[in-house]
Amino acid sequence: MPNPPRPRSGASDEPKAPRANPLRQLRASDLRGVARLATQATTGISRVAEGVHQSVLRTMGLPGGAEPGRTRGLTGLVYQSIRGVTQLVDAGLQAGLARLEPFFAQGAPSAVVQWEREAVIAALNGVMGDRLARDNNPLCTRMGFYQHGLPLDVPVLAASGVTTGKLLVLVHGLCMNDLQWLRDGHDHGAHLADALGYTPVYLRYNTGLHTSVNGAELSGQLESLVAAWPVPVTEVAVLAHSMGGLVARSACEQAGAPGAPPSRWLPLLRHLVFLGTPHHGAPLERAGHWVDALLGSTPYSRPFARLAQLRSAGITDLRYGHVLDSDWLGRDRFRKTPDQRTPVPLPAGVACCAVAAAVAPRRSPAADRLVGDGLVPLRSALGIHDDAQRTLDFPKQRQAVFYRLGHLALLGDRGVAQQVEQWLRSP
Repeated sequence: MPNPPRPRSGASDEPKAPRANPLRQLRASDLRGVARLATQATTGISRVAEGVHQSVLRTMGLPGGAEPGRTRGLTGLVYQSIRGVTQLVDAGLQAGLARLEPFFAQGAPSAVVQWEREAVIAALNGVMGDRLARDNNPLCTRMGFYQHGLPLDVPVLAASGVTTGKLLVLVHGLCMNDLQWLRDGHDHGAHLADALGYTPVYLRYNTGLHTSVNGAELSGQLESLVAAWPVPVTEVAVLAHSMGGLVARSACEQAGAPGAPPSRWLPLLRHLVFLGTPHHGAPLERAGHWVDALLGSTPYSRPFARLAQLRSAGITDLRYGHVLDSDWLGRDRFRKTPDQRTPVPLPAGVACCAVAAAVAPRRSPAADRLVGDGLVPLRSALGIHDDAQRTLDFPKQRQAVFYRLGHLALLGDRGVAQQVEQWLRSP
């Protein structure tokens, strides 16, 4: 459909923020988290080496260990010793660094936004956030609402006297955080606050977790937020980018599921706007899956498939666009399988809108299907599927396609902001 007039975005996709030496932004808890990752990497490499060793022995007709990927005898004992010593070193480092944390924390300013550190932490959580959560690693991101890069303080917000009953929740995408809504001096949340009187809050969450896990937690946090809001909430709008759209759909589905406790926030939801959301998956994740298959094709390369399988649960959920627990529970997420998702329609009674982008200058069937905005195909972003049951019914007037625009550029484009503003003005 035709695009509204818009100025060209700048070439850079990075937010304009003060630059600092990232090493000076490290915290004692970060050192503890990095130490844990280092010891886990040592253990993982020893398993890869042992797997290669066993594969070589097997090709020579010699027996391996009692378990696949393990060697026997003195060789197996050596590998076990490496892993045992590594675990002891990890325990010592964790204990020592934990004792040092209070001394480092005393001088850490709490009101300073550390852009570079937060960007690195967000990327790390996107790649392996499920592991960080499972190991209770200090680098793991906990879900919460933020404003201006700092945790939302509802009492301070109430005292400011500027809070409105129109709540706008912005949900970021994979490997990103709430700070990255600011791009080239533009922030969709601030724009909509000025234009329509919304009070924006920004979700920060661990994008390496399953989208359904994040969806359930988002629903619970929205319940708490609406209950604690300083003034009566008259409406809720959600603006979600990329993976954030899957998390938002999951939250809606779980909040309205039969048998779920009555929701306070879902009946207040008036608009749900998706920016480049892979409703039916992203081909790059499927390409990653083929790397797994390729590495597993020979006995010599098979042990290295462990490295390719570092991809988090959140990333593998992007293969087809999972939003429910049932989409992944009991299934090997690294195994090639057809799309087995339960079809989930858009939430009823909510004005749902979809923005898609294409790096091509004009519509091209091949480019739209395969390339799209560089990460998400056009059909996936618009909810279109060959199976009619899976197609999401976005009304034509609530679809917009922007050409010569990439996936990340959706966050800072003024034309996109104007389109979203137009939709949110409508009942």
